[in-house]
Formats: sequence, structure tokens, C-alpha cells
Amino acid sequence: MAGRRALKAVLIDLSGTLHVEDAAVPGAQDALNRLRQASVAVKFVTNTTKESKRILLERLQRLNFDLQEKEIFTSLSAARTLLEQKQHRPLLLVEDSAREDFTGIDTSEPNAVVIGLAPDQFNYQTLNKAFRMILDGAPLIAIHKARYYKRNDGLALGPGPFVSGLEYATDCKATVVGKPEKTFFIQALSDLGCCPSEAVMIGDDARDDVGGAQNAGMLGILVRTGKYREGDENKINPPPYLTCASFPEAVEHILKNLL
Repeated sequence: MAGRRALKAVLIDLSGTLHVEDAAVPGAQDALNRLRQASVAVKFVTNTTKESKRILLERLQRLNFDLQEKEIFTSLSAARTLLEQKQHRPLLLVEDSAREDFTGIDTSEPNAVVIGLAPDQFNYQTLNKAFRMILDGAPLIAIHKARYYKRNDGLALGPGPFVSGLEYATDCKATVVGKPEKTFFIQALSDLGCCPSEAVMIGDDARDDVGGAQNAGMLGILVRTGKYREGDENKINPPPYLTCASFPEAVEHILKNLL
């Protein structure tokens, strides 16, 4: 903690940290309300790509979480920004429920491959089309490369294995736009008026949430909910600033020790 500035912002992961599908992590709503009463900015940062920001917000509001759409920064948003900057026309490998976040983006005669979590798209025909496009020079853009995530019925494959498969087959490297990329965290902080040394990240993914945030200069708190598995805190270096049981415990630590 030596040399760190006073805490100004808390970035919070969503799936696995505040909720798992349509079930809230016990006590998470009250903990978020307590955090909001402190003198820190709060932002929600997520790699969720299987649904749009609007649908995600509606899900969280049904679970009685107090948040607004402008407080959510998604890897879909980061992907759209990159497409607009590069003027790419993407082959979108995302679920239909996420496509509205790309409204207005030209997808005719695609010249780039964009891949998120898209179980309904991950079939041989579609992946082979992407493979051929990349061989012909189209850039491969991964919204994120998570290995797996938590569903109600257990752990499930994320987009990472499919991105890696395309990388292996085409001998190219994907451009990754979501967590754990440093640029994602810097973008998330950009409108909060603070720098990474004044922020903390709370999440259930040791590599993408905590490792990514700490590599960007933030503190990282790992929670043992969602996709967390025993020993995850030992898979990154430096280790998490803190590993705790759940989001409410993380908030309690912040209120008592970082403010």
C-alpha cells in the first residue's frame, strides 16, 4: 500500500461476483448500497458477451441491484469502439441477444472476425467460415478469451478455447479487447477522473479480473464465488491484494481499510 493514493473508484465484475445467471450472490445488494454511501465512484465492468447491455441491466434490476446503464462498461462496448475506429465490417460470432450493441455497424461483406461467447454460433460451418476469412487476411478480434464461466448447472466453456483454436489453425494472434487487457481497465476509468493507483477491482476471475487490474496498476480483490476454484489465487503473480469469501466481505474490507 505504500505510495498508493486515496481510493477514488471501485470497479466491480458482474457475473460470478454480484450474480450467477438469475440468482444474486447473498447479501450483494445490501453491500452495494453500503458502498454507494461511501465517497467512491462505482463502475461495473464485465466481459459478458452473451447478452446486450440493456438485457444485462434488466436482469440486474430484476434482482434488485441499484445501478444505471451508464455505469456499466462491457467488452462489447470496447469491441464496438475498435470496429468504429478501424472501420471494420465484422462477421459477428455473438449471440442474437448481444447483437443490439452493434446496431448501426455495417456487417455486409465482412472483412474482420469478431468472436464472443456464442454457443449457438460455435459450429463447424461458422468456425470454418471464420477460419477461411482469417487466412485471407481478415483480423481476428476476440471480445475476450475467458477459459470458462459459471452457470447454474456448473462451469461452462468460454470463448477462449474457440479463439485459441482459430489462432492455432491460422497461425495468427487475436486482438483482445476485454479483460484482462490494460486498455480495457484504463477505458473503464477514463470518465471517473482517477488513475489506476486510485482504484480497486473486485471479481471472481483471478487472471482476467484481478491479474488484469493489477497489471494496469490497480488493487485486485478476488472473491470465492462464481467461477472461483480452490487455488486460483496462486495462479497469478503478483497474487491478489486480497482474497475473500464474497462481494459483501470485499466491500467490508474496502470500507474499513481503504477509505
